[in-house]
Amino acid sequence: MQITAKIIDAAKLSTHCLVVACFEGGKLSTSASAVNITPTSKTAGSTKTIGAQQLEALLKREHFAGKSGQNLLQLSPLGIAAERLLVLGFGSLDNDGKVSADNFRKALQKIADALKATHCKEICISLGDISVCDKDAEWQARQISEILITSQYRSDSLKSKPAEVSFVLTKVTLGFNKAQISAATKGIKLGQAIAHGVNFARELGNLPGNICTPTYLAREAKHLARNQSKLSVKILEEKAMAALGMGSLLSVSAGSDQPAKLIVLEYKGGNKKTAPVALVGKGITFDTGGISLKPGAAMDEMKFDMCGAASVLGTFKTLLELQAPINVVGVIAASENMPNGSATKPGDIVTSMSGLTIEVLNTDAEGRLVLCDALTYTERFKPKAVIDIATLTGACVIALGGHASGLFSNNEALSQALLKAGQSANDRAWPMPLWDDYQKQLDSNFADIANIGGREAGSITAACFLSRFTKKFAWAHLDIAGTAWLSGGAKGATGRPVPLLVQYLLDNQ
Repeated sequence: MQITAKIIDAAKLSTHCLVVACFEGGKLSTSASAVNITPTSKTAGSTKTIGAQQLEALLKREHFAGKSGQNLLQLSPLGIAAERLLVLGFGSLDNDGKVSADNFRKALQKIADALKATHCKEICISLGDISVCDKDAEWQARQISEILITSQYRSDSLKSKPAEVSFVLTKVTLGFNKAQISAATKGIKLGQAIAHGVNFARELGNLPGNICTPTYLAREAKHLARNQSKLSVKILEEKAMAALGMGSLLSVSAGSDQPAKLIVLEYKGGNKKTAPVALVGKGITFDTGGISLKPGAAMDEMKFDMCGAASVLGTFKTLLELQAPINVVGVIAASENMPNGSATKPGDIVTSMSGLTIEVLNTDAEGRLVLCDALTYTERFKPKAVIDIATLTGACVIALGGHASGLFSNNEALSQALLKAGQSANDRAWPMPLWDDYQKQLDSNFADIANIGGREAGSITAACFLSRFTKKFAWAHLDIAGTAWLSGGAKGATGRPVPLLVQYLLDNQ
């Protein structure tokens, strides 16, 4: 999809569809006013007015009030060059004549729905005349780019006959004034790169477990690094992990015929002397629960248990597209969790790379077992901050639903920076406690630590477990169990928290 920012004449621009704005109360934007043309007819020697101003008349007839989320499509509008006219409602204006950021995004998300039955290939979105509270043209262009590109994603590549889709965009023109063009162009570039990273993470997440294995993830990481001078990838096999003492991670893969992989990515775009930020992803490509077998209902969704790993790879895809001047390390602990005769049993005790022994009371609490060794491995890069991303606990879904990722951290500055980035990227997280009071729930009679702490505060005790392996660096844990995928009729990976991670990395170069 080609997206460009240009100065346009809304009435004269030839396009499959022109998109303009209307605010609550029927107030038209500047571009909408420009196409609010009084239709006329011509006869020999005269021009005759044949009706009221067409857009106002249409909105009045259809009771279109410009409320947030409303949209109205007009076919073959008179007097303008566009083949269609799409009017989006942006809600109320504040005292300064601005709309809220939420209403701006809500309106944009209606474009794909409104045009899905059409054969539009090229559209023009003339929204540069809208003022958004505390946001500039760069932000607006970024939102449009992100939303349009992610809306074009399809998850039916494995069907024998993928659905025929009429609305496939190839060209988008964004209408801005001369003073906004430079900022809008920058926003387009960022929005495109983030959307491509999100869609890559979604595609990996949506693949079934018989395709997206640990080996497949390793291959995808290597493919990312192909012909990329700033990115190198190293894959540690099980033999190398055993030599490093990663008994915790290997206890999870013990029941699977698929070998575990530790995938290590190094993106070197910044100064060689600058310490990297490390992203650590949980990559359980399918989670049966192991010997602590999960119920059968909805177990198919456990293919999404590698969405933390997918978000790391999606973030690296975005960094490569942007050629960002930063240093980032990615460590992905990839494994299946299966119940065969070699599988780890409840009550088994394993030794982590850190030397701490772990009593595995529940084999379905496997994410923390692979992450703890990955976190210890990350110490060798002397990172300035470490962020792990994991679909770790159902308890986090109960606590926060699908709206925000759970955020735990041992460093307040890092926590605040991530919260700010999530707010800015519309990919929010919410701070959760990490008090020492919860640590005692992980006490074990037989090992240094148990891998579960009972039913109470499950997401917190999971984070407390990980915190035992993060004493040497500033660390944050994102529990994305509620945000990484959708269930039901809209089932599929979301690509979160790629926008949050990219925003944080760019904000803290």
